[in-house]
Amino acid sequence: MKKIKWGCIGCGGIADRRTLPGMMLSDIAELVAVFDTNPEATARCKEKYGAKYGCATPEELLAIDEIECVYIASPVFCHLEQVKMAADAGKAILLEKPMGLTTEDAVAMKEYCEKKGVLLGVGFLMRFASFHQKMREYVQAGKLGQIVSMRGRLDCWYPKIEGAWRQQLATSGGGSMMDMAIHCVDLLQYITGLKGVEVTGFIGNQVHEYESEDGGSFTVLMDNGAFMSVDANFNAPYSRCEVEIIGTDGGLFAEGTVGQVEGGNLRFITADKETCETTVENIEVELGNMYTKEIDAFSVAYAEGSKVAPVTADDAILNQKIIEVGYKAAKERRALKVN
Repeated sequence: MKKIKWGCIGCGGIADRRTLPGMMLSDIAELVAVFDTNPEATARCKEKYGAKYGCATPEELLAIDEIECVYIASPVFCHLEQVKMAADAGKAILLEKPMGLTTEDAVAMKEYCEKKGVLLGVGFLMRFASFHQKMREYVQAGKLGQIVSMRGRLDCWYPKIEGAWRQQLATSGGGSMMDMAIHCVDLLQYITGLKGVEVTGFIGNQVHEYESEDGGSFTVLMDNGAFMSVDANFNAPYSRCEVEIIGTDGGLFAEGTVGQVEGGNLRFITADKETCETTVENIEVELGNMYTKEIDAFSVAYAEGSKVAPVTADDAILNQKIIEVGYKAAKERRALKVN
C-alpha cells in the first residue's frame, strides 16, 4: 500500500504532543504540510516532523494537490469552518473531538461532508488502546452476560489560565465533561455496543473560577436498561482514570487505560452466584501507540474507498448529544431523554 499523504491544521497541543509523533511511526502515512495560527509552531513542527510545507493559512495547506487526508486539531470553535474548507478542497478529514461547539454544528459538518462526498472521521482514539479492544472482545464473546452497569472516570488538574479556550463556553462548548467525560461516553458505548437514551447528573465549579465547569457527574440510562456513570474533573491534582463494565456473568475492571499513552491494567472478575467466591483473571495485551493505530485505520479506510470512517460522525454526534443533554439535565435537576 502506498503512503497516504497528510496535512495537519492546528499543529500545537495534542497534535505536536501525540498525534504527529504517532504518525511518524506509521508505515502508510506521510506528513506533507502543517499549519498553525502561531507561525512559530508551524515552523517548529515543519522542521521537527520533516514536513515539506509550513503553511501560512489553512487555505494554502488545502490547496496542495498531493495532500489526500487532513487532520484537524484546532480549537473546537474553528472546526465547523475548517471542516467545510477541507471538504470543499476534496480532502478526507480526521477531526479531533468534540466535533463542534454544538450538536447542530456537528450535524452540519456531517451533512456537508456527505454532500461533498468526502470521508469524515472523529478522533476518539481511546478505542484503539489494546486493553479497550480486549474489553470489547470479551463483551462481544458474551463473557459478561447481560450488561447491567458501567462506569468511566477521568481527572486532571487544569487551573485558570488567561485566554484558555477550554475554559470559555463560547470557544469550547463545555468544560471537563465535554473535554474528558466524552471520551468515557464514547468508549463505554463502543465496548458494549449499547447506546445512551436518557441522562441526569450534576456539573459545577467546585475549585476553579472560570466559565466552563471544572467537574461533573452524569448517569445515563442505556437502551438495554443498564446504567452508565461518567465523571470528569479539572480540579483533581492527579490523573485518575477507571473503566469498568459489570454483567450478570462477570465484570471488567480497567485502571490507567484512558490516557495519552497506552498502559494500565485490566482484570476480568467472575463470581459463583451461590457462594459469591470470586475468580480473578489478569489480562495481558501487547501495548502499542494509539495515535499510530488511529492514523493507520483512517488511512486504510481512505485508501480502500470506504464511506465509513473507523470512528463515524454519527458516533461522535451521539456522544456530544449525551453530554449536551446532561448539561441541560443538570441545570434543570431532572432526567432528560436523548432524542
